[in-house]
Order: sequence, then C-alpha cells, then structure tokens
Amino acid sequence: MKNTLLGSIYLALAASIWGGMYVVVKVVVAVIPPLELVWIRYVIAILALFIIGLIKRQSWRINKRHIPLIVAIGVIGNAISIVTQEYGTMLSSAQMGAIITSSTPAFMVIFARLILKERLNMKKGISVGLATIGVLLIVGNGHINMSSQLGGLSLLMAALTWALMSILIKRVPSSYSPVVITTYSILVAILVLTPFVYKGLGEIHISKLIDPTIGGGLLYLGIVSTALAFILWNRGLQLLNASSGGLFFFFQPLVGTLLGWLLLGESIGGTFWIGSFLILSGVLLVIKEKTN
Repeated sequence: MKNTLLGSIYLALAASIWGGMYVVVKVVVAVIPPLELVWIRYVIAILALFIIGLIKRQSWRINKRHIPLIVAIGVIGNAISIVTQEYGTMLSSAQMGAIITSSTPAFMVIFARLILKERLNMKKGISVGLATIGVLLIVGNGHINMSSQLGGLSLLMAALTWALMSILIKRVPSSYSPVVITTYSILVAILVLTPFVYKGLGEIHISKLIDPTIGGGLLYLGIVSTALAFILWNRGLQLLNASSGGLFFFFQPLVGTLLGWLLLGESIGGTFWIGSFLILSGVLLVIKEKTN
C-alpha cells in the first residue's frame, strides 16, 4: 500500500506539472518554433539531470542488454511523442488536443495487457471510464474544431507513442535510478532531433533567449517540466501497475484547464467541476488498489 500511495503521488505531481506547462509554452512558442523548443528544453534538462546525478553520486553504468530498451524509450517517448504532441497542438485546437491525448491511459491499459500481460479487472475499467468521462466534460466547454485532420492524427500518434513508452519503462529493471534512465533517454532524443533543428536553431537570435520572460520560461520547461517531471513519472511507473499508473495522466488536462482559468482568464463552466470530481474518483479507486 505504501508503494501504491507513493507512486500515485509521483505520477499525480508529474501530470500536474505537465498540465501547468502549457501556460508557459503558450508564451515561449510564440518566439521559438515547437521543434527547436523541444530540443532546447531537453538540453537544459540534461544539464540539470547530470548535476542531480553528480550530487546523488549515481552510477551511470547500464547493462548492454538494456541499451536497446532505453534507446527505444528515448526515440518513442522523448522524441516522437513530444514532437507530435507539439505539432498536433499547433495544427489543431487545445480542446482537440486535450480530448485525443486523454486517450493515452486507455492505450496504456491495452499495451500493458499485450506486452506486460497485466490483468484488466473491473476496478481498473471503471477507473479509466470515470476519468475519461471527466476529461470529456472538462474539455467539452468550448467549441471544438474537428476539421484539422493532420493535427488530430499527430495528436493520436503522440498518445499512442507516450502510452507505449510508459509501458516500456516498466520493462526497465527497478535497480536503475529514474535519474539515470531519464538522462539517457533524453540524450537519445537530443541526438535524434539535432539533425532536424540544426538550421532552425541558427535562426533564433540570442536576444530572444536572454529575454527574462523567454529565458525564465525555457529554464522552467527544461528543469521542472522535463527533468523533474520525467523523473517523477518514471519513478511512479516503477511503483505502480502500468495500467493503473496511466490513470494519473488525466491530471494534465485538469490542471491545465484550471491554471488557464486562473492565470489566462480562460472561461470554464460547471462541467469542469463535475469532470474534476469524476477524475479524482477514478484516481481514488486506483490508490486503494494494492500493487501486484
């Protein structure tokens, strides 16, 4: 039960950080294109992770047979998923993005069954169902433009790849520190993305990066939303069943919508509070469930 509660806290914090991240991204992406923004935040994140690793005196050694798994996590989750999510959000609406990416936990349940052979019981099914309805109520407050098919497909790819990456993390031995796994997977993503951002990075003027608002936003995205949140997510998945852990992904649209209301003046209706109640109800069912 202790691992279940601790894992739940880690995952809820990670998803909440990502939910609040969009308030910052909305400001920074107006100056730095999405692909270049992902690369810059990863460079900042890996520097922060390296410092954390040195302070904690982490062992950076990885067994050769686990290297392909870590490379797959970096390519699928840190490169493909994040980039398709950025472009999908840019090409479509935030409302559509919230709806499509909220399918991630359902995909995690499917991949957990196929790859990890986790048993899907009634409690897990009800939990995912309640939280899914809650998200649909939250993001259903505004007009959703479904005409942007390319953006929708990109977001669907983001949801699928993030779910697959989260399941692959469960295959990594728990003896490895989340700091080490996160560092290596982000390093893989940087190497994959560098050829695609090389030209674009040269076009970003240094004055934009040292601007207090943009610079502060980049530091937040790199250190808090990437380094810290990825460590929390990876550690949380090590402590919970993958299918149960995915449920905490629903905190992302919940917190994002709430902060949009508080900080950006975006309107929310009564269905937000009903949806929030349903999401929290689904999460509580998981917290009460013992880990296998």
